[in-house]
Amino acid sequence: MTRTLWDSSVGKKTIMAVSGLIMLGYLVVHMLGNLKIFFGAGEFNGYAHWLRTLGEPFLHHEWALWIVRVILVAAVVLHAVCAYQLSRRDIRARPTAYVHKRPRASYATRTMRWGGTILGLFIVWHLLDLTTGTVHPGFQAGHPYQNVVDTFSTWYGNTVYVVAMLALGLHVRHGFWSAAQTLGAGSAARDRALKTLANGLAAVLTAGFLSVPVAVMTGVVN
Repeated sequence: MTRTLWDSSVGKKTIMAVSGLIMLGYLVVHMLGNLKIFFGAGEFNGYAHWLRTLGEPFLHHEWALWIVRVILVAAVVLHAVCAYQLSRRDIRARPTAYVHKRPRASYATRTMRWGGTILGLFIVWHLLDLTTGTVHPGFQAGHPYQNVVDTFSTWYGNTVYVVAMLALGLHVRHGFWSAAQTLGAGSAARDRALKTLANGLAAVLTAGFLSVPVAVMTGVVN
């Protein structure tokens, strides 16, 4: 049964929907955590430390954080692999271009593939920048507040982040609605409400994430 689920297009879309919702849930929590930066370095650094002690003493130090990381990596990989395989199936099913050049889908739909690629590259950069410090010259281990301020005090840090968050907004806007359809939550009666919810989630996440670099650029956070 598992093999049949993986091999079928419906199964791959279901896997994409479930993994997408897992990532969406994480994004909401991550955005709320990011907003703690507006309460000062002590609050933000304290939150970052709490993440590493979550679950203690039942779990060892950072175990809960690593469990979340493993789940997220699995979700990202499954999402990306299924998206690529479905894309290849679409190409094989329609090897020739459409006769009519008029776009038949929304801008978000037509940019989902590019958006996914941008977000995949951003995840790698984001981890190397603020988690390992590999591409962050002034990285200070144990000082997340200062590391965030340093990153958003550079033009390239802001550019990368803003582009990625705009791509995220478009991805969430289409992806949430698509996941609802795949999982059977969509219907003619609920279609308008689901699209409104998708638009709202995309707007809130984009604004929430972008508020941090904007605050650093304007001196509200320093």
